[in-house]
Amino acid sequence: MSIESLKQHLRTVPDFPKKGILFYDITTLFKDAACFRELSDRLYEMYKDKGITKVVGVESRGYALGAILAERLGAGFVMVRKAGKLPAEVYRESYDLEYGQSTIEIHKDSISDDDVVLLHDDLLATGGTMDAALRLVSKSHPKAVYLNFIIELTELKGRGTFPRDIEVTSVLQL
Repeated sequence: MSIESLKQHLRTVPDFPKKGILFYDITTLFKDAACFRELSDRLYEMYKDKGITKVVGVESRGYALGAILAERLGAGFVMVRKAGKLPAEVYRESYDLEYGQSTIEIHKDSISDDDVVLLHDDLLATGGTMDAALRLVSKSHPKAVYLNFIIELTELKGRGTFPRDIEVTSVLQL
């Protein structure tokens, strides 16, 4: 399946979650078995030789492929959640969104300094959410961190949010 075919399966929703935002809905990729498999295969190929020991999925759309990728890579899976959803001791980071503000958390014992971490989310827009997730993971001082997205909105230049020494990849660039 081609990148163009994957792009054709995306649904765009204008004015969601608020007026002026064009929302890229990946659920249309997830509900199609061939698209879902293609995304999984492409992500696996990107990271199979990187020594990943933990995949960190960002709530909530980062969980679907993040968990599958962790299993395929033989890595553990860690969830970054919205504030107040994790039961044990957490690191917390607040950040600005394109349309508001939010706080995310990760369990303090999720990542160790021996880990090679892949942070995964569905969309890179301005980079605020992933930047906060990167700050959370960095508090545990892992050996290396990679950032990955299903979709990257290149016009918004979200890559510029991250340190230059961190590899950032995306499956679809729009």
